[in-house]
Amino acid sequence: MSGPTPVDRIVAEVLADVAARESVIPFKEIKARSRDTDNTRDGYQALLRNGCSVIAEIKRAIPGRTLLAADDTDTAPIAHLAREFEEGGAHLIACQTERLRFHGSLTDMKAARAAVEVPMFCRDIILDPYQIHEARCYGADLVPLQVELLDQNRLVSLLDRIESLGMTAVLEVRSPAEADRAMDAGARVVAVNARPLVGGDVDKQIFTEISPGLPETTVRIALSGVHSPRDLLAYAAAGADAVVVGEELMMAEDPARLTRTLVATGQHPSCPSR
Repeated sequence: MSGPTPVDRIVAEVLADVAARESVIPFKEIKARSRDTDNTRDGYQALLRNGCSVIAEIKRAIPGRTLLAADDTDTAPIAHLAREFEEGGAHLIACQTERLRFHGSLTDMKAARAAVEVPMFCRDIILDPYQIHEARCYGADLVPLQVELLDQNRLVSLLDRIESLGMTAVLEVRSPAEADRAMDAGARVVAVNARPLVGGDVDKQIFTEISPGLPETTVRIALSGVHSPRDLLAYAAAGADAVVVGEELMMAEDPARLTRTLVATGQHPSCPSR
């Protein structure tokens, strides 16, 4: 009998982490808090502009590599980066809040959102309703759901809960079959991730395989693989309405300048547009 897969272990670790937090702040309380927070910013509308929008992602680490010290008591660098990205013209800012592999935190996202005016995209592995209310408490305007980790009933239920709180659900897929499930669930925004959840290399061709099969009204986000304006243009030509850029911006000597370059590329008249 085979043991748990790497994906099984990730799911178990995330759920255990959620249970630990819920033991401190019960679900009933976090739910009440989430309905008494600042109004959401319209992330969906921010994705509908002409050209290809840039979502600048803040992350302290990627598996196997530290990008920023893992210290959620010091959020000043997070706020500074958020302001740099906004100054560069980013249309949205994403913040990696997943703690176990990316050393992120909800505190990071709260600090980033407080520093800027653009919508905030929470980047995490969301498996439980508790996490959705928690994300809203800390300022999330967009929340992801990884289709491969959720059965269809759970997917629909979590999507409805996200939207009921005024946030935008972003359904993350890695195959045409998952994209079909996202459509069946009622997704308005689909993010195609070129990076496997566990291991493997970035495969940007996945976007070109999935994008043509999505309804024209579906907002398409390309995740992973943007290192230059050329990469952005390639994704835009394949139908991307937005790209998430993380590691490249985190390592840039001048994050605002690189953001500005990518934004200008995405808004240039030569850039394909819906």
